[in-house]
Amino acid sequence: MLKKERLVRITQMVNQKGIISINEIMEQLEISDMTARRDLDELEKSGKLLRVHGGAQSLSFSMDHERSHLEKSSVQIEEKTRIAHKAASLIQEGETIFLGPGTTIQLLAEQLCGRNIRVVTNSLAVFNILSGHTPTDVMLTGGEYRSNTNTFVGPITNMVLSKLRYTKAFIGCNGIFNSGITTYSLEEGESQGIPLDNAKNRYLLVDSTKFNRSDFYIFYDLFNFDAVITDNEIDPDVLKHYKEYTTIVTV
Repeated sequence: MLKKERLVRITQMVNQKGIISINEIMEQLEISDMTARRDLDELEKSGKLLRVHGGAQSLSFSMDHERSHLEKSSVQIEEKTRIAHKAASLIQEGETIFLGPGTTIQLLAEQLCGRNIRVVTNSLAVFNILSGHTPTDVMLTGGEYRSNTNTFVGPITNMVLSKLRYTKAFIGCNGIFNSGITTYSLEEGESQGIPLDNAKNRYLLVDSTKFNRSDFYIFYDLFNFDAVITDNEIDPDVLKHYKEYTTIVTV
């Protein structure tokens, strides 16, 4: 297969699926790992797709498709782990914190097991990670369950969250475009906005692929965060732009 034909095929594959792994490209095109990676790098440079850990993502993916929890958990793992480690270092003993949904937040939860803190969350995945690890005190809000993100949302969730106060709140998102923090679900966005309003300090945990991307619902403003924690793969020009809105910590 000629190189030009390979590049066309890979572009078609990623646009059809939204996200595709290097192994899938190797199997379908019968090419080596090195060739697949070189082709993806070239396609990213030409603006055809976005490289992610272990594969590639369509540029329009977050706009018309909500990735499942399983899909999200398979990309940018090394970067998300570094982000979670930095976030964990900001939490002091005895604090009450809110943890929202998302795979980066789950990695943060794993690093908090056994810490002497109180955690409030509407994420079933986060609750399952932390429960049973004394002296960590964890509260799950309940509410209407969204299976795609393992999250509780809706009036009951919002009522519980609105009654509580937090030392720090840590959330993720699907995209950041200028000052807008976006997600796929209106209900999920609302359930994150409430604890952010009730927190003394607010932190956004996102890998560098989330910048200059937008999704359906803008639920918070970047100006209102104490800091964004992201990985050091962020483009220097992008970093400079977003530092105009808030503090950006790279790890």
